Amino acid sequence: MTYEPVIGLEVHVQLKTQSKMFCSSPNAESPEPNRHICEVCTGQPGALPVTNKEAVRKAVMVGLALGCEIARYSKFDRKNYFYPDLPKGYQISQFDMPINGRGELAIEVGGQIRTVGITRAHLEEDAGKLIHQAGASLVDLNRAGVPLLEIVSEPDIRTSEEARVYLQELQNLMRYLGVSDADMEKGHLRCDANVSLRRVGESNLPPYKVEVKNMNSFKAVAAAIEYEIKRQA
Repeated sequence: MTYEPVIGLEVHVQLKTQSKMFCSSPNAESPEPNRHICEVCTGQPGALPVTNKEAVRKAVMVGLALGCEIARYSKFDRKNYFYPDLPKGYQISQFDMPINGRGELAIEVGGQIRTVGITRAHLEEDAGKLIHQAGASLVDLNRAGVPLLEIVSEPDIRTSEEARVYLQELQNLMRYLGVSDADMEKGHLRCDANVSLRRVGESNLPPYKVEVKNMNSFKAVAAAIEYEIKRQA
Protein backbone atom coordinates (compact mmCIF):
# COMPACT_ATOMS: atom_id res chain seq x y z
CA MET A 1 0.00 0.00 0.00
CA THR A 2 1.33 3.45 -0.96
CA TYR A 3 -0.37 5.25 1.92
CA GLU A 4 -0.49 4.85 5.69
CA PRO A 5 -3.60 5.83 7.70
CA VAL A 6 -3.22 8.35 10.51
CA ILE A 7 -6.20 8.11 12.88
CA GLY A 8 -7.17 9.94 16.06
CA LEU A 9 -10.37 9.46 18.05
CA GLU A 10 -12.42 11.89 20.13
CA VAL A 11 -14.63 9.95 22.54
CA HIS A 12 -17.47 11.60 24.47
CA VAL A 13 -18.40 9.78 27.68
CA GLN A 14 -21.62 10.69 29.50
CA LEU A 15 -20.78 10.75 33.19
CA LYS A 16 -23.04 8.99 35.68
CA THR A 17 -24.12 11.74 38.08
CA GLN A 18 -27.41 12.61 39.75
CA SER A 19 -27.53 16.14 38.35
CA LYS A 20 -26.26 17.93 35.26
CA MET A 21 -22.85 19.53 34.79
CA PHE A 22 -23.73 23.07 35.92
CA CYS A 23 -27.19 22.89 37.51
CA SER A 24 -29.40 20.75 39.77
CA SER A 25 -31.64 19.39 36.99
CA PRO A 26 -31.68 15.56 36.96
CA ASN A 27 -29.14 13.77 34.77
CA ALA A 28 -31.64 11.09 33.82
CA GLU A 29 -33.55 9.86 30.80
CA SER A 30 -37.19 10.93 30.48
CA PRO A 31 -39.91 9.65 28.13
CA GLU A 32 -41.27 13.21 27.97
CA PRO A 33 -39.36 16.10 26.35
CA ASN A 34 -38.27 19.15 28.33
CA ARG A 35 -38.96 17.72 31.79
CA HIS A 36 -35.42 17.74 33.24
CA ILE A 37 -34.67 21.40 32.62
CA CYS A 38 -34.16 24.64 34.55
CA GLU A 39 -33.08 28.26 34.03
CA VAL A 40 -29.39 27.31 33.80
CA CYS A 41 -29.48 24.48 31.24
CA THR A 42 -31.98 26.35 29.06
CA GLY A 43 -29.75 29.43 29.00
CA GLN A 44 -32.07 31.95 30.64
CA PRO A 45 -30.69 35.50 31.15
CA GLY A 46 -28.94 35.95 34.48
CA ALA A 47 -28.75 32.23 35.32
CA LEU A 48 -25.29 31.26 36.61
CA PRO A 49 -23.65 27.81 36.30
CA VAL A 50 -22.23 25.96 39.32
CA THR A 51 -19.78 23.11 38.65
CA ASN A 52 -20.87 19.57 39.58
CA LYS A 53 -18.35 18.28 42.15
CA GLU A 54 -19.14 14.62 41.42
CA ALA A 55 -18.46 15.12 37.70
CA VAL A 56 -15.06 16.60 38.56
CA ARG A 57 -14.29 13.64 40.86
CA LYS A 58 -15.21 11.11 38.17
CA ALA A 59 -13.18 12.98 35.56
CA VAL A 60 -10.11 12.81 37.81
CA MET A 61 -10.69 9.07 38.36
CA VAL A 62 -10.55 8.53 34.59
CA GLY A 63 -7.48 10.73 34.32
CA LEU A 64 -5.66 8.69 36.97
CA ALA A 65 -6.61 5.42 35.24
CA LEU A 66 -5.21 6.73 31.95
CA GLY A 67 -2.02 7.98 33.58
CA CYS A 68 -2.89 11.57 32.71
CA GLU A 69 -1.29 14.65 34.18
CA ILE A 70 -3.95 15.88 36.62
CA ALA A 71 -4.16 19.68 36.63
CA ARG A 72 -3.96 21.49 39.96
CA TYR A 73 -5.76 24.36 38.26
CA SER A 74 -8.05 24.16 35.25
CA LYS A 75 -10.68 26.40 33.73
CA PHE A 76 -13.75 26.31 31.50
CA ASP A 77 -14.09 28.04 28.14
CA ARG A 78 -16.91 29.03 25.83
CA LYS A 79 -17.07 27.12 22.54
CA ASN A 80 -19.41 29.02 20.23
CA TYR A 81 -21.79 27.14 17.93
CA PHE A 82 -25.04 28.12 16.28
CA TYR A 83 -27.08 25.00 16.99
CA PRO A 84 -30.88 25.08 17.46
CA ASP A 85 -30.48 22.72 20.45
CA LEU A 86 -27.76 24.79 22.16
CA PRO A 87 -29.77 27.37 24.13
CA LYS A 88 -26.92 29.70 25.16
CA GLY A 89 -25.33 29.82 21.71
CA TYR A 90 -22.15 28.32 23.18
CA GLN A 91 -21.04 25.14 24.91
CA ILE A 92 -19.15 25.31 28.21
CA SER A 93 -16.05 23.19 27.57
CA GLN A 94 -12.31 23.20 28.28
CA PHE A 95 -9.53 24.04 25.86
CA ASP A 96 -6.05 25.14 26.89
CA MET A 97 -6.26 24.24 30.59
CA PRO A 98 -8.11 20.89 30.80
CA ILE A 99 -8.57 18.92 34.00
CA ASN A 100 -6.59 15.94 32.57
CA GLY A 101 -3.50 16.39 30.43
CA ARG A 102 -1.38 13.86 28.59
CA GLY A 103 -1.76 10.13 29.30
CA GLU A 104 -1.90 6.83 27.44
CA LEU A 105 -3.87 3.64 26.96
CA ALA A 106 -2.30 0.27 26.07
CA ILE A 107 -4.21 -1.99 23.68
CA GLU A 108 -3.52 -5.49 22.34
CA VAL A 109 -4.10 -6.10 18.62
CA GLY A 110 -3.02 -9.31 16.89
CA GLY A 111 -0.96 -10.37 19.89
CA GLN A 112 1.00 -7.10 19.86
CA ILE A 113 0.81 -4.39 22.53
CA ARG A 114 0.31 -0.87 21.17
CA THR A 115 0.25 2.32 23.20
CA VAL A 116 -2.16 5.06 22.14
CA GLY A 117 -1.34 8.49 23.54
CA ILE A 118 -4.03 10.58 25.20
CA THR A 119 -3.83 14.31 24.41
CA ARG A 120 -6.32 15.32 27.10
CA ALA A 121 -9.56 14.29 28.80
CA HIS A 122 -11.63 17.36 29.51
CA LEU A 123 -15.03 18.18 30.98
CA GLU A 124 -17.89 19.80 29.07
CA GLU A 125 -21.68 19.89 28.80
CA ASP A 126 -23.85 18.17 26.20
CA ALA A 127 -26.24 19.90 23.81
CA GLY A 128 -29.93 19.09 23.52
CA LYS A 129 -31.63 16.90 20.95
CA LEU A 130 -33.55 17.67 17.74
CA ILE A 131 -36.57 15.56 16.82
CA HIS A 132 -37.61 15.75 13.16
CA GLN A 133 -41.20 14.84 12.39
CA ALA A 134 -44.10 15.88 10.14
CA GLY A 135 -42.08 18.53 8.33
CA ALA A 136 -40.99 20.24 11.57
CA SER A 137 -38.00 20.14 13.90
CA LEU A 138 -38.71 19.99 17.63
CA VAL A 139 -36.20 20.72 20.40
CA ASP A 140 -35.84 18.53 23.52
CA LEU A 141 -33.50 20.02 26.13
CA ASN A 142 -33.55 17.13 28.62
CA ARG A 143 -29.98 16.28 27.57
CA ALA A 144 -28.74 19.90 27.50
CA GLY A 145 -26.12 20.38 30.21
CA VAL A 146 -25.51 16.67 30.86
CA PRO A 147 -21.86 16.17 31.97
CA LEU A 148 -19.49 14.79 29.36
CA LEU A 149 -15.85 13.77 29.51
CA GLU A 150 -14.19 14.14 26.11
CA ILE A 151 -11.16 11.85 25.74
CA VAL A 152 -8.97 12.99 22.84
CA SER A 153 -6.35 10.56 21.54
CA GLU A 154 -3.10 11.32 19.77
CA PRO A 155 -3.08 10.36 16.04
CA ASP A 156 -1.40 7.06 16.98
CA ILE A 157 -4.01 4.65 15.56
CA ARG A 158 -3.21 3.03 12.22
CA THR A 159 -6.07 0.63 11.44
CA SER A 160 -9.83 0.31 11.95
CA GLU A 161 -9.17 -2.75 14.13
CA GLU A 162 -6.92 -0.74 16.44
CA ALA A 163 -9.66 1.91 16.67
CA ARG A 164 -12.25 -0.72 17.58
CA VAL A 165 -10.07 -2.31 20.28
CA TYR A 166 -9.19 1.14 21.70
CA LEU A 167 -12.89 2.00 22.00
CA GLN A 168 -13.68 -1.33 23.64
CA GLU A 169 -10.88 -0.82 26.17
CA LEU A 170 -12.21 2.64 26.98
CA GLN A 171 -15.73 1.27 27.41
CA ASN A 172 -14.46 -1.46 29.75
CA LEU A 173 -12.49 1.09 31.76
CA MET A 174 -15.46 3.47 32.17
CA ARG A 175 -17.65 0.62 33.40
CA TYR A 176 -14.97 -0.75 35.74
CA LEU A 177 -14.51 2.68 37.32
CA GLY A 178 -18.28 3.14 37.60
CA VAL A 179 -18.14 6.61 36.02
CA SER A 180 -20.50 5.79 33.12
CA ASP A 181 -22.72 3.02 31.79
CA ALA A 182 -20.88 3.63 28.48
CA ASP A 183 -23.77 2.19 26.46
CA MET A 184 -23.11 3.27 22.88
CA GLU A 185 -26.66 2.49 21.74
CA LYS A 186 -28.02 4.93 24.34
CA GLY A 187 -25.48 7.62 23.48
CA HIS A 188 -23.50 7.27 26.71
CA LEU A 189 -20.35 6.82 24.61
CA ARG A 190 -20.02 8.53 21.22
CA CYS A 191 -17.06 8.74 18.91
CA ASP A 192 -15.68 11.19 16.34
CA ALA A 193 -12.95 9.75 14.10
CA ASN A 194 -10.28 11.94 12.48
CA VAL A 195 -8.82 10.15 9.45
CA SER A 196 -6.07 11.15 7.04
CA LEU A 197 -3.40 9.45 4.91
CA ARG A 198 0.32 9.98 4.39
CA ARG A 199 2.81 8.20 2.16
CA VAL A 200 4.49 5.18 3.72
CA GLY A 201 7.81 6.25 5.21
CA GLU A 202 6.73 9.79 6.05
CA SER A 203 6.67 10.84 9.72
CA ASN A 204 5.02 14.27 9.61
CA LEU A 205 1.30 14.64 10.18
CA PRO A 206 -0.73 15.09 6.99
CA PRO A 207 -1.76 18.71 6.21
CA TYR A 208 -5.46 17.82 6.52
CA LYS A 209 -7.88 15.54 8.32
CA VAL A 210 -11.44 14.36 7.71
CA GLU A 211 -13.69 14.09 10.77
CA VAL A 212 -16.55 11.60 10.88
CA LYS A 213 -18.79 12.61 13.78
CA ASN A 214 -21.20 11.16 16.34
CA MET A 215 -20.88 7.42 15.74
CA ASN A 216 -22.47 5.14 18.32
CA SER A 217 -21.24 1.61 17.61
CA PHE A 218 -17.90 -0.17 17.24
CA LYS A 219 -19.02 -1.47 13.84
CA ALA A 220 -19.92 2.01 12.58
CA VAL A 221 -16.56 3.45 13.62
CA ALA A 222 -14.61 0.65 11.93
CA ALA A 223 -16.72 0.87 8.75
CA ALA A 224 -16.37 4.67 8.55
CA ILE A 225 -12.59 4.48 8.93
CA GLU A 226 -12.33 1.77 6.25
CA TYR A 227 -14.49 3.84 3.90
CA GLU A 228 -12.42 7.00 4.46
CA ILE A 229 -9.12 5.15 3.90
CA LYS A 230 -10.35 3.84 0.53
CA ARG A 231 -11.94 7.15 -0.49
CA GLN A 232 -8.91 9.27 0.37
CA ALA A 233 -6.47 6.84 -1.26
